[in-house]
Amino acid sequence: MNTFQDLGLNDDLLRAITDIGFITPSDVQAKAIPILLEKDTDLVALAQTGTGKTAAFGFPMLQKINIESRTTQGLILSPTRELCLQITNELKNYGKYCKGFNVAAIYGGASITDQAREVKRGAQIIVATPGRMKDMINRNMVDISKIDYAVLDEADEMLNMGFYEDITDILSHSPKEKNTWLFSATMPKEVSTIAKKFMNSPVEITVGNKNESTNQVSHEYYLVNSRDRYQALKRLADANPDIFSVIFCRTKRDTQKVAEQLIEDGYSAGALHGDLSQNQRDMVMNSFRKNQIQMLVATDVAARGIDVDNITHVINYQLPDEIETYTHRSGRTGRAGKTGVSIVIVSKSELRKIKSIERIINKSFDKKEIPDGMEICEVQLMSLANKIHTTEINPEIEKYLSSINELFVDTSKEELIQKFFSVEFTRFFNYYNKSKNLSVAESRGSDRDGDFGKDYGSNDDSSRYFINVGQKDGFDWMSLKDFLKDILDLGRDDVFKVDVKDSFSFFNTDKGLQEKILAFFNDYKHNGRFVNVEVSEDKGRSTTRNKRRSSGGDSGGGRRSGGDFKPRSERRSGGDFKGGKSSDASRPRRSSDSSGPNRRDRRAGAGEKTTADSGFSRPTRSRRKD
Repeated sequence: MNTFQDLGLNDDLLRAITDIGFITPSDVQAKAIPILLEKDTDLVALAQTGTGKTAAFGFPMLQKINIESRTTQGLILSPTRELCLQITNELKNYGKYCKGFNVAAIYGGASITDQAREVKRGAQIIVATPGRMKDMINRNMVDISKIDYAVLDEADEMLNMGFYEDITDILSHSPKEKNTWLFSATMPKEVSTIAKKFMNSPVEITVGNKNESTNQVSHEYYLVNSRDRYQALKRLADANPDIFSVIFCRTKRDTQKVAEQLIEDGYSAGALHGDLSQNQRDMVMNSFRKNQIQMLVATDVAARGIDVDNITHVINYQLPDEIETYTHRSGRTGRAGKTGVSIVIVSKSELRKIKSIERIINKSFDKKEIPDGMEICEVQLMSLANKIHTTEINPEIEKYLSSINELFVDTSKEELIQKFFSVEFTRFFNYYNKSKNLSVAESRGSDRDGDFGKDYGSNDDSSRYFINVGQKDGFDWMSLKDFLKDILDLGRDDVFKVDVKDSFSFFNTDKGLQEKILAFFNDYKHNGRFVNVEVSEDKGRSTTRNKRRSSGGDSGGGRRSGGDFKPRSERRSGGDFKGGKSSDASRPRRSSDSSGPNRRDRRAGAGEKTTADSGFSRPTRSRRKD
């Protein structure tokens, strides 16, 4: 099937398709639409983000519902407000010639009474986020007892966000004889559970292999020290002057922090995360769609509604906790037939994840080197030259040429070109001249598919610490890592190789953080007792000395006898642990490489100042992930 006419769609929908500019159906559309039109069946469709899944279920639903009825006949659940609004707008475009068609969007952050009013006007289709939909059902504001079709869009993402109970509750208010259509980019076991619980012998279609990345996207990784992650991000941006990208962070706090740093350094950037109001999120997305923001820093949840087709790069500033989430991230680029690049910035402690991702997406990563300063200067210079070469002459400049010519009457063509381009070149040259190399070589024994948890001494750039808390204090490796990250105000990847024992633990950081960490724990209490941290001489090898520490000391706190760690000569008394910091644990100043060249010409305009000027408040510290 090569055209939409071949799929069996009616004339009203085909007219809308012509207006939209669709020419050839995508693979998921060509497979799903005929099946859904020909018979009433449940369906599981696995296809990458950006492959046209909305049209794959939207067109069949529009054709099969009774437009003359004001009863709600179709329900579409999506994980985020942005995606909910995106689907709603697309359905309105698809049904523009279907007289009497109404669709209502139900999502948090907006007036619930206004949304209830939209439904009562006679919405044949409701597009909703699970939380708000459940709330409205419980308030008797919505009736889905007569729906014929239920769609779970981005089902894997909804389940990752913890919506399983909400989905179960919502669907319990719908008729059993309805058709359920499940669309997902990946197929984790939770999605299989949903399919078995709510679907009856579903037809399954797969575009590509399960979880596989699209061929339109190439995958690269850059190995750096954790402390150089932000500098690497800036260099990658400078090495791609026409970059139009989404940068992914794990948490709302990191997202806001990175966006603010980029704006401060002169980049046109903005933040998108759950702590922003709906109005703020709309402002950021509108600026991004208009290319007023070149670098959108986002959490995975907030990015689900990004419906922009010309994104050139996806940058994984931090890898996701769930490896399958990488598939969603990379799917933000390489859309609508265009190519894109998915970049991962990794430290040595994360390198093993690259191999795991390769297995899931069935694609190989290319290891690249962070560009050095002179490479960036050359790229920026040639970018400027190309822009000047292709610039159309403004006829209004004619009246100023005589004055300009007088100024340069004694200047040769060659000298004039040199002077002109030196204005831009000098900026980057002064900034990047003598800048250090950020790329890190893979250590021997640190192959991507090796075991990074064994050879603690293989990384000469890290320090290993002993800390006198462990499993008896309620910690496992993940919770201890989060605890250290939060109290020390570190990035998640700054703490690695965490090894939790019964009553003590070990962890690593880069050597550059050693002074800060030891100063912080000079006088620090947790649950009423001192937390002691020392640089370990062990380097991770299992010895009897470690065992003596776990059995020969006082489990209630203080120093353990029998070990190599001597008590500090001065120990100040303090109150119970309240989660604060000592006076010696202030945030270190950024290094001299942290402020970029003067890039004010690349900032957003006065009316489009993104995060810093849109009233976006810095989010409070939270351990809950977005």
